[in-house]
Formats: sequence, structure tokens, C-alpha cells
Amino acid sequence: MSAKILLVVAEPEVAKDLEASLASSPHDSFEVAWVRCCRDADQRLRSEAGKAIAAIVLDLFLPDSQGIDTFDTLLRASSGTPILILSRSRDENLARLAIERGAQDYVLIEHLQAAALSNSLSKLLRRSEYARAGLGALERAQVTLDSIGDGVISTDIAGNVTFLNTVAESMTGWSHQEATGRQLQQVLQIIDRDTRRPALDPLALAMVRNKAVGLSANSILVRRDGHEAAIEDTAAPIHDSRGKVTGAVIVFHDVGAARSMSVRMSYLAQHDFLTGLPNRMLLNDRLTQAMAFAHRHRTALAILFVDVDDFKRINDTRGHAVGDQLLKSISERLLTCVRTSDTVSRQGGDEFVVLLSEVSRSADAALSANKILTALRAPHSIEDQDVHVTVSIGIGVYPDDGTDAETLLRNADSALFEAKEDGRGKHRLFEPNMGVRTLKRRSAR
Repeated sequence: MSAKILLVVAEPEVAKDLEASLASSPHDSFEVAWVRCCRDADQRLRSEAGKAIAAIVLDLFLPDSQGIDTFDTLLRASSGTPILILSRSRDENLARLAIERGAQDYVLIEHLQAAALSNSLSKLLRRSEYARAGLGALERAQVTLDSIGDGVISTDIAGNVTFLNTVAESMTGWSHQEATGRQLQQVLQIIDRDTRRPALDPLALAMVRNKAVGLSANSILVRRDGHEAAIEDTAAPIHDSRGKVTGAVIVFHDVGAARSMSVRMSYLAQHDFLTGLPNRMLLNDRLTQAMAFAHRHRTALAILFVDVDDFKRINDTRGHAVGDQLLKSISERLLTCVRTSDTVSRQGGDEFVVLLSEVSRSADAALSANKILTALRAPHSIEDQDVHVTVSIGIGVYPDDGTDAETLLRNADSALFEAKEDGRGKHRLFEPNMGVRTLKRRSAR
């Protein structure tokens, strides 16, 4: 397929010789259109036919335009079409100026041999094809980078920013235009969450070590307006075709939401959804730790099983909404009855367990139980109504009533059953014969 060439030359004789030279090209086929004025060339390039022109061969000195102005006019009209300058030796400086302004090459008319023009045009068209292919690949890469959810920043070997994608612009507060050419530390401000000191430059590390590196888990990105976000990232060196490091690229993303969700999920896994108290799983962990501490220091601890008396009647007569509010009120009062080092947990339904992490003797646990009985017996104001309840409490003391968590909890539960059997609204300390007696009573029902 012939390459369409727009020949812009003033002298007809020169144009005729150039057309003949191109027609005899042994390598490429050229279809030449000749115009002698800048105005005609401008109109041709701006027309629909101008889109098919593969290259322009231009003499800067035309009847209606002279010198570099000729080039500037046609450059604006060419829409990226490559331009080859025809120049005389005396005007070579103008040809070089045109190169600086965007022309692809120039040839001197005095030294123009038969095949020189066609060779120059062939090379120019090849370079143009490569450039278009490279530009297309670059544009596709940029579209891809702007479509991902991670921020991407690249720098040159000196640490100056060369590229930001749209996510990086949003996270740093810097536009691509503003950031380009600035030092990375000015655009990407990363500090340690704990020390608040600037973090090590990951891109510099990647270039020095010539391998991918990552930020520490405590990294915080400070946006241009001062907003902070927890981030994770990976930085890697950029190599040229010979393997030489020419810069680096960093890919980073906001992990604040993910970390918050992880913390929230961890909290929900260990706490009761209604009252916010530790659940059975968290109580078991704390009880195990407390028993290990008590064993090392030869101290005692106590477990109080607290059960609301006749809670089902409240749910049936007042409704589950009132029942839920009552459970919240009970949990709040339980917290006021113990020390901050103790644990109040909800086991489910209307059953609570209190871990007294350190007691001197069983009597101390009994005092705490009496305090709880009194506090919970006072009216609970639920939806502008007073709700009266009592609770029963069973007490197990480590190490007398069990040296492992399972045994201690089971024995406290047996003591709770005895308190219920004795008329409710009371507390009972575990006694060795309770386990057998409770088992018999439960079996008889």
C-alpha cells in the first residue's frame, strides 16, 4: 500500500525532481500530492483527505510564508503527522530549530541524491509507526493503571516523580501535573503510626537493593491536606533494556477500612451483641489466664454464676423488647459491682458469669454476691415502667472448687442450681456434695 506524502515546495522543478525520486524508490511505494503555498497545505491537512497523509515534506520558504512560521503553521494543522524539512545549507539553523519544535528530521537540498529522500522518508515512517505503537501501549498502560484500585507512583533514578495514577492523586492530594518533577518525599509523605517519624523511602530502598521491598505494617500516608490513612505497599526497581536501574515504582493501597473491619469482626467474635459484654469464648481466655496467674502467685479467684429468676415470665408478659432492655440494665449494674480487673460476661439468654480475678477467701466472693443481689433487686426503669427482678448466684472458688476452668465452671453452676432450689434471690457457695445432689435433682425432673 502506498504511503501518501504531502510535498510542500515552492519551485515546480524541485517538486518534479522530488516526485521522480520518490517514484523510483526501491523499498517503499509513495503517492505524492504537491502544493506550493502554505495556505493550500494548511487547508489540505485540515480537510478529511488530510487524515490519510502519512508524512509531510516541507520547504520552509514558500510564496505566502517564510521560515519557522511556515513550520509552526503546518505543525498546528498536521495533528501529529511527521514532518521532514527540506533545507538549504544556508538555512540549516532554521531546520534544526524546526527539529527542536517537533519536526522529525531534515535533509539538505544541495546534498540530496536520488535515493536520499526516499530513504529518509522510509526511516521517518518507520520511526513514526514505532512511536504510534509505543504511544498506544503507553496509553493502554495508563488506562489500566487508572482502572485499578491501588495507587501507583513512579520516579526516576534521582527520586523525582514521573507518574501518578488517579488513585495515587486522590490518596496523596497531588495531581500528576503538580507532582511530576518533585521529590517523592514531598508527594508521598509516609510516617510510622507509633513513632510519628518519617518512614524509610521504599523506592530508594528498592533501587539500592535492586529488588522489591515493602513498607512496615505501621505505615501511615499523610495526604496533602493532613488526612491520614493506613497503607500497605510494595516498591520495585525499574530497569532499562540492559538491566540498569533507571527508577522505581511503588504500588500502595488504603488498608484502614480493612483493619477497622478486622478489629470490628474480632470484637464481635468475643463480645455479646446485645450487651457488649465479653462472651463465653473471651471469658474462657481470661479465666485461663487468671488461673495461671493465681497458680504462680498462690492466690485465689472466684466464679459467680448469675441467673435472672423467672426471666421467661418477663419476656412473655412484657415482650422481648423489654426483656432485652432489662438484660442491658442488668449488665450495666453488674459492671458497677466489680473492679475493673474483674470480668462480667454474658453466657447467653439470662445467664451471666462474673470472674473475680483475685479473692482472699470464699467470704470475699460471698460479699460480692450480696452486693450484686442488692444492686439488681432495685427497680429497673424500662420504657418508663419499673421492672422488678431477682437473681440467683452460684459461687465457685479456685483452687478449692476446681483446679481447671471446666471443673470450676461446672461446680459454680451446681451452686447456682442449689440457690434456685432454695427459693431464688440468694447466693450459694459450692460444697463438695452439691454435684451429686444437683445431678440427682436434675435426673428426677
